[in-house]
Amino acid sequence: MSNLLAAVGRGQLRVLRDRVARKREIFHFYQRALVDLPGISFMPIAGYGEPNYWLTCIAVDPGLSGVTREDIRLALERENIESRPLWKPMHLQPVFKDCGVRGGSVSEGIFRDGLCLPSGSSLTVHDLERIVAVIRSACKTAL
Repeated sequence: MSNLLAAVGRGQLRVLRDRVARKREIFHFYQRALVDLPGISFMPIAGYGEPNYWLTCIAVDPGLSGVTREDIRLALERENIESRPLWKPMHLQPVFKDCGVRGGSVSEGIFRDGLCLPSGSSLTVHDLERIVAVIRSACKTAL
């Protein structure tokens, strides 16, 4: 790491607690706003530690919600709101197609059903309400 990058990193450490607190607020906002939607759940939090809430992700059960992760992603995209699927498992990427796989069904399910919601610490309450409204509308349309 260069001296310049180290200096930037040290500066960022001064606001780390504030950023993590804001990310926690965003997570809890989404959780409260979407708790009543069938088939929408949040990634579990381990009982042995406190997450940094870097990214808020949901899992979408199409059988319960009537929509897929992709339906919600596209509804958000139509409103110029960026979201993305969770990371594609390595064994599904072309470069690793000939490699052996042990297990994999859990990561495949998370990729299939998981969606990363906008989680930037600069999101306003208005931004979050708008995102939630699009998600709720996508789910309502499916019912």
